[in-house]
Amino acid sequence: MSYQASIDYLYSRLPLFSRIGAAAIKNDLHNTLEICDFLDNPQNQIKTIHVAGTNGKGSTSHMLAAIFQEAGYKTGLYTSPHLYDFRERIKINGAMCSEDFVVAFTDKIKPLIEKIEPSFFEITVGMAFDYFAQEKCDIAIIETGLGGRLDSTNIINPILSIITNIGWDHMNLLGNTLEQIATEKAGIIKQNVPVVISERIVATTKVFEQKASELNAPIYFSEDFLTLTHFNNNWHTASFEFTQPLFHLLAAPLFKKDFTILCDLPGKYQAKNLKGVLVAAQLLADMGWEINSEIITTALTQIKNTTGLMGRWECIHASPNIVLDVAHNEHGITALLEQLATLTYHQLHIVTGMVKDKDVDAVLKMLPNNANYYFTQSHLPRALAAEELALKAAAVGLTGACYEDVNIALLQAKQNSQTNDLILVIGSVYLVAEVNRKLFI
Repeated sequence: MSYQASIDYLYSRLPLFSRIGAAAIKNDLHNTLEICDFLDNPQNQIKTIHVAGTNGKGSTSHMLAAIFQEAGYKTGLYTSPHLYDFRERIKINGAMCSEDFVVAFTDKIKPLIEKIEPSFFEITVGMAFDYFAQEKCDIAIIETGLGGRLDSTNIINPILSIITNIGWDHMNLLGNTLEQIATEKAGIIKQNVPVVISERIVATTKVFEQKASELNAPIYFSEDFLTLTHFNNNWHTASFEFTQPLFHLLAAPLFKKDFTILCDLPGKYQAKNLKGVLVAAQLLADMGWEINSEIITTALTQIKNTTGLMGRWECIHASPNIVLDVAHNEHGITALLEQLATLTYHQLHIVTGMVKDKDVDAVLKMLPNNANYYFTQSHLPRALAAEELALKAAAVGLTGACYEDVNIALLQAKQNSQTNDLILVIGSVYLVAEVNRKLFI
C-alpha cells in the first residue's frame, strides 16, 4: 500500500475517538497487550517517562522532550491527537516518523487488526513503541490519551511518572468527581517509580498520596519545591521567576534558590507545567541523566522549534494578533483567561467551535461577554453544530454570527479587526487543526 492508502485504511478500519467519541474507547488493556506481544513487546525495550493529566500534558511532554534533545539524547515523543499530519503523534528528536515506516507497520499489523478489531489509538500506541524500539531511542516521552489507568499507553514501566493536573473533562468516561478523575489518572503510578504532581489541589492530594504509598512510589508535589514570584510576557515568549523554598533539602540542586526561566510558550498557565518539568529534571539528573541548568534553560527557549509543538498560545499573525489555543474545558479556559489578563489589546474577537461531549454550557459561561464572537465547527461527527453553539451562547449573553468553516470565520474576524485587536481561536483541538495557517502567516 501507499502511505495515503495506509492512512485511509487505519482511519476507515479503526474506531477513532476524534470522530465518534466514547464509542471508540476500549475499557481494558487487552488489545494493547496483544498488539505489543505481536510486536515482541517493544515497550520493554526502551526507557520511558509517562505523562498524564487533564490539561498541560502535551506541553509538559514537549518541554521534557526539548530538554532531553538539548542534552544530546535520542528522544522519542508520543502525543495525541495530531493537528495536521498523523505522523505528528510519533517523533524522534522533533522529526516525524517516516511514511515508509507507517506503510511497513500497517502491512505488518493488518492481519492482527482484522483478528482483534482494535481502536485507532491502540494501534498508534503499538506503532509508536515499535518505532522507538527499532530506532533505539535513549528515552521516550509517552503522553496518555485519556485518563491513565485504562489508557492504552499504560502498559509501560517508566523511570518517572508525571501527572500535570486534575480538572473537569471526559466525566462520562472518567468519573463525576475530581477524586474519581484523579483515581483514573493515578493509575499511571507504578511500583517504586517516582511520580511528580505538577499542581496540588485539596480534592486530589490524598488520592495521589494513597496510591503512591500503596506502590512505594516516591511522590513529589512540585508546588512544594517551587514558587512563581514574577511573570512577564509578550506574544511569543515569557519569563518565569521562581524561588525554591525547599532549596536547603536538595543535595545537588540544578538551580540557585532564585532563578529565571525564559520560555517560548508564553502562556502564564505554563508556570504550573514548568514546575512539574523542573522537579522532574532534578529527579532525572539525580538518576544520572546528563541534564544541567544550562541545558534546561536553553531547551525551554526553543520548545516549538525543537519539538514542533503547536496550538498552545501560538501567535500566527501580528497586527492584529491571531492566537491559536487548544483550550476546550473549564480548566483550560480558566488558564486562558488568566493569560488574557496579562496582555494589552483593544478589542477581543473569539472564533470558537466545540464538540458535543464536552461541558459546553460551563465553558460558555466563563467566556467574556465583551468579545465579538464567530461561531463555527470542525468537520467531524462529534462537532457541535455552529447554530446550536450560537443558541447556547446566546443563553448566557454571548452573541455572534455562524460560519460553516473556521477559516471563513477567522478571515471575517480579521477583516473586522483593527491592528491592535486580538483574535483567539479556541474551543477544540480539532477546530485549531482545521486552521489553514498559510492564509494567515
